[in-house]
Amino acid sequence: MQTRQPPTPLPPIAGSEAEILALVQDSGPVFLPHTNLQLEQIRSGFACALHMHQPTIPAGAHGELISHLQYMLEHPGEGDNHNAEPFAQCYRRLADIIPQLIQEGCNPRIMLDYSGNLLWGVEQMGRHDILEALQKLACDPTLQPHVEWLGTFWSHAVAPSTPIPDLKLQILAWQHQFAALFGEEALQRVKGFSPPEMHLPNHPDTLYEFVKALRECGYRWLLVQEHSVENLDGSGLSQEQKFIPNQLVARSSSGEEVSITALIKTQGSDTKLVGQMQPCYEALGLGRQVLGDTTIPSLVSQIADGENGGVMMNEFPPAFIQAHHTIASDGSEPGTVAINGTEYLELLEAAGVSTQDFPQIQAVHQHKLWQQLSGSPTPAAIQAAIAHLQATDPSFSMAGASWTNNLSWVEGYANVLEPMNSLSAQFHQVFDPLVAHDPAVTQTPPYQQALLHLLLLETSCFRYWGQGTWTEYAREIHRRGEAAIAGALAHR
Repeated sequence: MQTRQPPTPLPPIAGSEAEILALVQDSGPVFLPHTNLQLEQIRSGFACALHMHQPTIPAGAHGELISHLQYMLEHPGEGDNHNAEPFAQCYRRLADIIPQLIQEGCNPRIMLDYSGNLLWGVEQMGRHDILEALQKLACDPTLQPHVEWLGTFWSHAVAPSTPIPDLKLQILAWQHQFAALFGEEALQRVKGFSPPEMHLPNHPDTLYEFVKALRECGYRWLLVQEHSVENLDGSGLSQEQKFIPNQLVARSSSGEEVSITALIKTQGSDTKLVGQMQPCYEALGLGRQVLGDTTIPSLVSQIADGENGGVMMNEFPPAFIQAHHTIASDGSEPGTVAINGTEYLELLEAAGVSTQDFPQIQAVHQHKLWQQLSGSPTPAAIQAAIAHLQATDPSFSMAGASWTNNLSWVEGYANVLEPMNSLSAQFHQVFDPLVAHDPAVTQTPPYQQALLHLLLLETSCFRYWGQGTWTEYAREIHRRGEAAIAGALAHR
C-alpha cells in the first residue's frame, strides 16, 4: 500500500452544525401535501428501500483517499471488479425507471439510502451522469411524491461498536453531505433513517444515545430488523405486529428514556426479497389491521443492497417494473399500493392515529437485563447485571443485532477496534474543548481533516472482509488520523 499522501480535498462533513440542526427540526408533513394515495382505500402496502455504499480507501495512485468504486474501475482484473460499471449504473438507474413507470400510468415508490462516502466518491470521480440522476431523484418536484431518501451514517459505521460520542458526528456528517449536494429543502424532506447493516445497539447507553441523536437530528422513524427487537416482556414480535409501526423505547443506564417510531424489516439480508419484489407479492395477501380505535393498512417493509450481486444488478429492474404493472392493473378496491415510510406514517397521523397507539418494543435481550435489576437503573447496576448475564447465559449478548447475525463486527478485530476507540478518544480530547469554546472550529481544515479520518476508520467494511488488505487500509487511515490530530495540536 502507498503511504505517501497528497492533500485530499475535504468532503462537506462539518461546519454548519447549528444551521443543519435548526433546518431539520420538525416542520410539519413532508409527503402528505403531495401524496396521491388515500388511506381509506388501501388494504395493504409495501415499502422497498435500496441501500448503496462504496467505502473510501487509501489506494489512489499516490495513496490518495479514493472511492472503492474508482479502485474497481482502475483494477478490472481483480476479483469481481469487472462489475464496477454495472454498479455505477445501478446508482443512477432509478432516475430512468421511476419516470418510465409514471409515464406508463403506474404509481411507483422507492426509498433510497446512499452512504455519505459513496456520494463523496461519485463527486471525486467526476461521475456527472450519476450526480445528475441523483439530483433529479432528490429535487425534481414531479418525482418527490415517489422517491424518499433515508438518512444514514456518513461512512457506513455499525452503531453498536461505534464510540458513543461519534454517533451524532456520523449522522450530522451525512446531513452536511446531502445538503451540499442536493440543497436544504431536499434535506428537510429526509425523515427516515436506515442504520448500516440494520445493526441496532442493545446496550442501554448506546441505544439511548443513538435514538436521542436521531431525534435531535430531526429523524421521525428508523428501519429495524425484526430479530433485533423484542416486546417489553421479552417476547418476539407477533406476525401481525411486523406489518404495523412500532415505538422503539430506549432507556439509559441512568433511567432516562427516549423513543422513536420503527418500521420493521422482516426476514434476513437476502437480496432476493427486494430483487424479486417479494414485499409486493406478500402485501397482496395482507389486509387492514385494528390499531387503537381504527384500522390501518398492513405494511411490508424491506431493504436490500441496491447493486450487490446478480439479482440486484440484473433481475431487480424488470421485477420492480412488473410488480408496479401488476398492482396498477388490479382494479379492485381497496387495493395494495407501493408507499414510502414517511408517507405511510403521515397518512396514519392525518387519520388520527397516534404514536401512543403503536406497540412498544425495545432492543433484543434488554428484557433479561432489566429483570436482573432490583431497583432503579444505575450505570454500576447495569454493568454488574451485564457481567452476570454474560457469565451465566450463553445466549445473552450486548453486541447488538443486525441482518447478518452469523457475522460479528467485533470478534477478531481488536487490531481495528482498539485504534478506532483510541483515535476517537484523542479526537474528542483535543477538539471538544475547542468546539465548546468556539463552535466555528468545526469549519477549520484541521478539525475536518481529523474528523474525516475518524469517520472513515469506523467504516464497517474494514471489519467485514477479514484480516488482510482491508485491515491494512484501516491501519493506514488510523495513522493519518493520528497525524491530523497531531498537526492540529501543532498549529494551536
